[in-house]
Amino acid sequence: MPQLGETVTEGVVTRWYKKVGDAIKADETLFDVETDKVSTEIPAPVSGVISEILIEEGVTAKVGVRLAVIRESGQAAQSLGPAPVAPATISREPTSGAPPERKTGLDAAGRLSPVVRKLIAEHGLDPGRIPGSGRDGRITRDDVTAFIAGAAKSAVASAPAAPAPAAVDATAASTTVPLGSVRKRVAENMVKSWTTAPHVLQVVEADFNGVGLARRAAGEQWKQREGFSLTYLPFIVRAVSIALAKYPRLNATFNGDSLTLHRRINIGIAVDLGSEGLVVPVIKDVPDKSLPHISREINELSNRARAGKLKPDELAGGTYTITNNGAFGTVITAPIINQPQVAILSTDAIRKKPVVIEAPEGDSIAIRPIGVLAQSFDHRAIDGAYSAAFLREVKTIIESRDWIQALSS
Repeated sequence: MPQLGETVTEGVVTRWYKKVGDAIKADETLFDVETDKVSTEIPAPVSGVISEILIEEGVTAKVGVRLAVIRESGQAAQSLGPAPVAPATISREPTSGAPPERKTGLDAAGRLSPVVRKLIAEHGLDPGRIPGSGRDGRITRDDVTAFIAGAAKSAVASAPAAPAPAAVDATAASTTVPLGSVRKRVAENMVKSWTTAPHVLQVVEADFNGVGLARRAAGEQWKQREGFSLTYLPFIVRAVSIALAKYPRLNATFNGDSLTLHRRINIGIAVDLGSEGLVVPVIKDVPDKSLPHISREINELSNRARAGKLKPDELAGGTYTITNNGAFGTVITAPIINQPQVAILSTDAIRKKPVVIEAPEGDSIAIRPIGVLAQSFDHRAIDGAYSAAFLREVKTIIESRDWIQALSS
């Protein structure tokens, strides 16, 4: 069972794409896993033949537990994790005699996913009373929400009639919507970060005229060739990666009485999943990558994040995070730090504004695309002067770099 996030300790194998005896290629999807943070497809680490499947669909297993064995041709079997060593490590459906044709919610109660288990506990429900629509009668999140909705309707229908009020307030009606697993995890992480780290917000404005010229010069050809638009975000990511190399205390982890400075610069990009919450896939070793490479990777990771197809290692290892709210026209956003990092940058709307252009021959006024860069930092790790110097460096890079040349590299 892979580690799908720093705080995740277990997951549910929801689907096997292969059975014992089937051949599989390295990186071909082997199984689906669901945690209270993400649902994703897991690829095979090697090519070979499936010789054992040790954890059945619907079973919850701790991180690191062996799930299957792939036997490579002419080599020893490749195990997916260490062998299960204790009954408490996994939860299986109890078996006695011949299985029924269709398992009920009661039988499947021991095979609940983390999100379903939490939802049932929060509402004080008996899983044995909930019909399961999943494989072998396994209870899904939709089954629980449908059961809750049905119970609410039954309660209303059976309630004694009350005297009609003199007037009806149409605005008084409300609906309770259970939080999804990702939304709940986001909520938990935000509360933890906000109550742990003393947040300080600093904001600078940057002139994106050079970036705008590069986008206009290459944008149409880029979209025809790549199939997606060239946005401002990869330019910002590139600039931030260069500045982080000069200000390493922002590419760090706070440890209470020490600060771990990371040699690798791995930038997480917050991806909105609508009402479900957000995930933060990570672009690894950004300074080693060209601007076109960064743009392609942002687009690919964002698309797969929204499709629920991110790989486990694509959610791990971030050292700094960028959240891009500008597409919605925001002016300033005070983002919450993605723990255990020490800072996060919000990129807000880029608008045309009249600005003063200083030149040896005198000042002039021009219309330029001006964007806001808002950084929240952990005051335990650094002070305001260090953060301000970093933001000034990012601003300088954005305003002075030859971005047309960077696009051709």
